[in-house]
Amino acid sequence: MKLLVLDTSTEWCSAALWLDGRVQARRVLAEQRHSSLLLPMIDELLRASDTSLRQLDGIGYGAGPGSFTGLRIACAVTQGLAFGAGLPVVGVSTLESVAEQAGAERVLTVLDARMAEVYWAAYQRDGAGWRAVSEPALALPGSVSVPAAGDWVGAGNGFAALGEVLRPRLAAALVRIDDTLMPDAAAMASLAALAFERGEGKDAALAAPIYLRDKVALTVDERRRKKTA
Repeated sequence: MKLLVLDTSTEWCSAALWLDGRVQARRVLAEQRHSSLLLPMIDELLRASDTSLRQLDGIGYGAGPGSFTGLRIACAVTQGLAFGAGLPVVGVSTLESVAEQAGAERVLTVLDARMAEVYWAAYQRDGAGWRAVSEPALALPGSVSVPAAGDWVGAGNGFAALGEVLRPRLAAALVRIDDTLMPDAAAMASLAALAFERGEGKDAALAAPIYLRDKVALTVDERRRKKTA
């Protein structure tokens, strides 16, 4: 199976090729430059592996949760490439991709969601993939909890951004914490391959972000109504 996988859900921009189990990847700190960096990155990967889009079996993308703008970029690029090459697509959870990098069987993943909130979930290894013990959620850091059974590892930049709240409550219940791990296309590649093997590939028109936060800001009219209420 040959797949292209991309992720722009955070300040990092990454792309990877899954070539029958081998992974070739690129990753750069993009900040606000995802839209200008992603396509050249993909082109470089394809050229380096002497592979064309039409030789691929599908495209995977970081579906979220994450930055609203970043998730929309990933979906738009995925749709554009997949439509042109007639390829199916599959979305991969960014939280699950953090668990994939943690080197543990049970992982509490926590990502910074800004606005003093976090995206979090708890995953347990299930065969080659993961099973959610606690489903992905947007929450205040004080609401994050470690499942009772088993040895759990904490992973994700939420432990760095909001560590003053998370660590005092959770550190004693975790075997260790790796606050450097972030969503990454290379980590998503094997998860995307599993999803395609399970028959979860979809038409490109169905590619959509996972939004756990419905709205980031009030409109002008909403702010006015709130003030006069």
